Amino acid sequence: MTRVKLNRSLNLLAMSTTLILVGCSDSPKQSLNLSEAAPIISPQEENSSHHKHRNLHLHRASKTASNHKNTVWERMLSLYSLPDFNNPRVDKELEWYLDHPAALAIIQQRAEPYLAHILDEIEARHMPGELALLPVVESAFVPDAYSKADASGLWQFVPATGRDYGLQQNDWYDGRRDIWASTKAATTYLKELSETFNGDWLLALASYNCGQGRLKKAIDKNTELKLPTDYWSLDLPAETEDYVPRLLAIAQIFGNADEYNINLQHIPNRPYFEVVDIKSPLDLNKAAELANTPLHAFLKLNPGFNKGSTAPQGPHRLLVPVAQAEDFKNKLAELPLSERVSQKYLFAQRAPAFALHKDNRQDLLKPITIAYKVKAGENLASIATKNHTTPKTLRLLNHMKSDAIHLGMNLQIPNEAKPNLNKSVLAQLENPSKPKASTSQSYAVKKGDNITTISHHFSVSPKELAAWNNVTVNSALTPGKKLTIKAPNQQVASAAPMRLISYTVGKNDSLNQISKKFNVPVNDLRKNNVTALAKGIHPGLKLKILVDGNQSAS
Repeated sequence: MTRVKLNRSLNLLAMSTTLILVGCSDSPKQSLNLSEAAPIISPQEENSSHHKHRNLHLHRASKTASNHKNTVWERMLSLYSLPDFNNPRVDKELEWYLDHPAALAIIQQRAEPYLAHILDEIEARHMPGELALLPVVESAFVPDAYSKADASGLWQFVPATGRDYGLQQNDWYDGRRDIWASTKAATTYLKELSETFNGDWLLALASYNCGQGRLKKAIDKNTELKLPTDYWSLDLPAETEDYVPRLLAIAQIFGNADEYNINLQHIPNRPYFEVVDIKSPLDLNKAAELANTPLHAFLKLNPGFNKGSTAPQGPHRLLVPVAQAEDFKNKLAELPLSERVSQKYLFAQRAPAFALHKDNRQDLLKPITIAYKVKAGENLASIATKNHTTPKTLRLLNHMKSDAIHLGMNLQIPNEAKPNLNKSVLAQLENPSKPKASTSQSYAVKKGDNITTISHHFSVSPKELAAWNNVTVNSALTPGKKLTIKAPNQQVASAAPMRLISYTVGKNDSLNQISKKFNVPVNDLRKNNVTALAKGIHPGLKLKILVDGNQSAS
């Protein structure tokens, strides 16, 4: 907890100055504009430690916002209105994130397509800006994340609650993964919960996680015992006790990014996508082609569809990157109806082999592939040659670790009847997208800094950092010296396929068995489940596991 304690010392040092510079709001339920002075408060409030922490939080958030003009960060921070709680549970979560700066870079990269839209909904409902970061806690901003409890999407709706808030779920479409629909549903639900708990957003968040019934039971228990009924005083499930502090910690980090030496990626404060009415079903591969957008990027905006086409009964809308939206609409208007979705494709969709498997992205490749049964004397190279493709493509399409095949084996091979669709998707398979060119920023050395500590903050290797700045790893650094920090593209890019799942411990499970099952280190399991594992592992315990999205989570 060394870094957190250091920050606390700095907080105390800055507090007296902050209290002079920053007032507080007489309307705490409304979003706060950090550029405005706040109204006068009562002496009792002025003397409260809670109020002092609140002022310091706003002062720092204002500083971060001023350094990131015209970005989603400036806008989000202007909407911050939750108190900055000084609590050990928040400190624990804060420490974890500060010890894993690469995770913060990954979160930003994943959040980029969605944050502007989420802030639109947050602002429209006069909700705290911190709630725009709730998908960090729910899904790590993975749009098609799911849990063993059958929760799905950015906002992790379970089926019943999703239906209660208008999110359709059928073989073709799952509204819980629809970015546009689920964000509206989640913000509506959260707003209703806040009203249920008299404007207490911490109780609303806890209820979102564990359910209204479980939360009210905890409140009633404390009421009977004549104990406080605020969030921090309630006896709640371990997951819920971590849930709210985790959001508060991540909000504090982004609100004070400059003080924590966290690099905020430049995400402009403008819409990333436009909602386009497509009128009738459309092949998703064709849609990505019309939008001049790689299929994998297009699917990040439209993860709600379970098959390779939009649903026959709707919704008939797609999210299209703003820069491509007009061109997409023009091309779509010229597309013959017969080419929107082929009859062959529709027939294939109805076949049992194309039944939906949750989060199976291979379903989106099936429309451009056909089945092939291996014949006597064939090998992967001869099959590839015969079907005008490559062994590498066949291995990727069929999740094969080697070229080994056997008589009667069923393979998926490129469908030559769809060469244009194959071209874009198979090119991505054979040549995965490279990370964007490195961007860099300038960092002013502070007292006590060295190459190792700075590299840790920015998730780069000490050797790389030293090389970028023509110094050695052991060089003494002068306070004020400007260093060049390049974005950690390699780590960000490699982490993109990761997905967060919730796993319920079975009767004979051990941490070693679970680590082997999901191919994750035991230490990572322990770090990500500190509270859950405090009393040891036992059947029924729920663990959070970060797994490779390309591997099975069965």
